[in-house]
Amino acid sequence: MDLLSGVPDFNVVISVSLIVVVVCKLVHSYLQYIRWAKEYDLLPGERNTHWLWGHLHLYPGPNEEGLAYQRLRISQYPIFHRIWVGFFRCILICHHPKSVKFILKSSEPKPTEPGSSYVLGKSWLGNGLLLANGNRWARNRRLLTPAFHFDILQPYMTVFNEVSDTLQGKVDACCKKGQSFELFNFIGMASLDNILRCAFSFKSDCQVLGESHPYVKAVNELSDLWVTRSLNIFHFSDFIYFLSANGRQFKKYSDYVHSVAEEIIQKRQETLEKQGLPTGRKSRYLDFLDILLTAKDENNVGMTPLEIRNEVDTFLFEGHDTTTSAMCWTLYSLAKHPEWQQKIQAEVDRVLEGRDSDCIEWNDLGKLENLTLCIKEGLRLHSPVSFIQRKTTQPFVVEGYRIPVGTSLAIQIYNLHHNPDVWDKPMEFHPERFLPENSVGRDFYAFVPFSAGPRNCIGQHFAMNEQKVTLARLLRRFTLELDPDHKVAKKIGIVMRAADGIKVFARPRKV
Repeated sequence: MDLLSGVPDFNVVISVSLIVVVVCKLVHSYLQYIRWAKEYDLLPGERNTHWLWGHLHLYPGPNEEGLAYQRLRISQYPIFHRIWVGFFRCILICHHPKSVKFILKSSEPKPTEPGSSYVLGKSWLGNGLLLANGNRWARNRRLLTPAFHFDILQPYMTVFNEVSDTLQGKVDACCKKGQSFELFNFIGMASLDNILRCAFSFKSDCQVLGESHPYVKAVNELSDLWVTRSLNIFHFSDFIYFLSANGRQFKKYSDYVHSVAEEIIQKRQETLEKQGLPTGRKSRYLDFLDILLTAKDENNVGMTPLEIRNEVDTFLFEGHDTTTSAMCWTLYSLAKHPEWQQKIQAEVDRVLEGRDSDCIEWNDLGKLENLTLCIKEGLRLHSPVSFIQRKTTQPFVVEGYRIPVGTSLAIQIYNLHHNPDVWDKPMEFHPERFLPENSVGRDFYAFVPFSAGPRNCIGQHFAMNEQKVTLARLLRRFTLELDPDHKVAKKIGIVMRAADGIKVFARPRKV
């Protein structure tokens, strides 16, 4: 307080208020911990709990060491185990069909308490389909499902092929120079081009503007900041986090991606005002954004401007980043296993034999059997989306253990896909494991790259079609080899990425 004026010093007031908020939250969390600790400690899990960090101090980080740590926990606890995040929050880690299916088959919501992973991304993605719960999620899912009907997906084949032409031109330029290129840059730009053109009828020329794009950079930074925040209990509070350097960066990048979404929405609204909705597919197909802007629920109520932006932000992110990761890691595995690359090339050659064009058509997708096996194995081995979360609203019993109401569950998809109780030689690339005869008896919930049940990925068919066209076209024209001077290491984010990228050489094929 200023003794002369009698007016409290603003900085002192802020500091005292901050301390009071933190202390109140800590006291509340500790009392909650006392109530729940005995019940949760009956569940399988590591007993070496730090008084403040819980089990966070044992985790090496979102890297290869962290993945090795996760695999060690699978060997110790094959079905599930519980961890403490700080001293106040228990999470059940599920990585076996026996523990995964009970929650995915239900409509349990995503966690909303402070510090839960999804809540930490709200200022970026809002209440889009990825993060929404309850009636809001059910309504928006119902309104948006028509955007992924096969009648809508079929015209996208033309876009996928056109985008692939541009991608091949970029790869060919590196090929002629004898240079390696970084997969996440090239494939990321192509995937962003696809989602912008297919879902939003928005042409940005992003593939020809350079190796990267401000939007992709922003998404990558947001993903890294999101994960970093989830490992720091002091940043679970929005008030504290957004005063920090990382919080200010998160807000900066969030504001930018919001501006991209708003530009896309504004341009489409202007087009609709001038031209109306496309009819008879004369000018263009009815795309995701058309449906988003015009859909009405049973009460004849459409989406609010904020709801529309949240869905655009969600689909811009999920529609390019997850698919980019899936394609890059599949190509990485194919470069390491040339025998499978050759099988795919021979298959694509057979499908396109006698044609004047290398374009992949809608009816070709089901004929690319070897490619489909490799995409599935890439999704299993590398798990682009490595985890999802839910929260119980009713008690469950799993393997004789009672799971209390209000429990946060992390379905570790990477762990599930590498569980030796579920998969033979889980660290090896064996696409033949997905052949029909080798899949007999496999639990449906053993392989869930797009989640499963009521909250499965609404865009999974779009993603699979895009991957098939992009990879088939690329491998039809080139053989890929890993750059021996570049080390590839995984980095866990909201999607699985490579810490320093994946560099490959392309060799032209004689078709």
